[in-house]
Amino acid sequence: MTVDKPETAKGDYQEKNVVNKNLALKKKGGFTVPHSNSFGRKFRNYADSESQRNEGVENFYRENHINQTVEFVKKRREEYVKRDKVEMSIWECCELLNSVVDESDPDLDEPQIQHLLQTAEAIRQDYPNEDWLHLTALIHDLGKVLLLPHFGSLPQWAVVGDTFPVGCAFDESNVHYKYFKENPDYNNPAYNSKLGIYSEGCGLNNVLMSFGHDDYMYLVAKDNGSTLPSAALFIIRYHSFYALHKAGAYTYLMNDEDKENLKWLHIFNKYDLYSKSKVLVDVEKVKPYYLSLIEKYFPKKLKW
Repeated sequence: MTVDKPETAKGDYQEKNVVNKNLALKKKGGFTVPHSNSFGRKFRNYADSESQRNEGVENFYRENHINQTVEFVKKRREEYVKRDKVEMSIWECCELLNSVVDESDPDLDEPQIQHLLQTAEAIRQDYPNEDWLHLTALIHDLGKVLLLPHFGSLPQWAVVGDTFPVGCAFDESNVHYKYFKENPDYNNPAYNSKLGIYSEGCGLNNVLMSFGHDDYMYLVAKDNGSTLPSAALFIIRYHSFYALHKAGAYTYLMNDEDKENLKWLHIFNKYDLYSKSKVLVDVEKVKPYYLSLIEKYFPKKLKW
């Protein structure tokens, strides 16, 4: 399956460009970006000393940055690529997220199923004909079920938060970069150069990313035979890779296909980030539409 190229400029990493696009959409009656998050604060403001959530968020990133090593990532991928935990449908997995709250998120403390539906419904307003993008939004965070007992009860630092490559130097654009200095790989000469174990232009598919819900859901979708386009799988796998799609870091690892798919990720990110709200979606009202998309792009039951 192929999708039309989105109309967006290359290298669109600057927040001002996002704002300009949002203003254009607002004039058309589409999704409008709010001025503040659900707590009345700026979005992704990790330095806000008055935020009640930020102390916990920083502690989360300390653990994450210390423990996400090449060795850890390889072990977790080896375990979860087997997909031998549970067999269930996409919607059954969505419902499991009613009990999950993301401790790394400074912008929302609602159950994750609301975040999924808020993102999907916001995209649906502006891209009504891209049903694959609606479904991608619905499922992009389903990997957070890794926090639950049937999936291994992994700690939050191994499931959520911004992702980043391991096996090469950690870029300073990563949130709370200072804690990488306590990571065993930080001083390992095999891993601490710009390219590390990789080659320039090798393609992100050949890069080990910090393990979490992104990579896990990508493996589940790909290995269960989803017919979603490559842009959708790219979004699922790299939507938490903020150092790339917001700061423009690590672009030297990308190949041409990555660069094309990144255009769609830039579009997706606005809705993923700015649709978080205390105004909840009526799940039963929208459920039939999303069930029809799940049936179109996925088998009835998946191995997780």
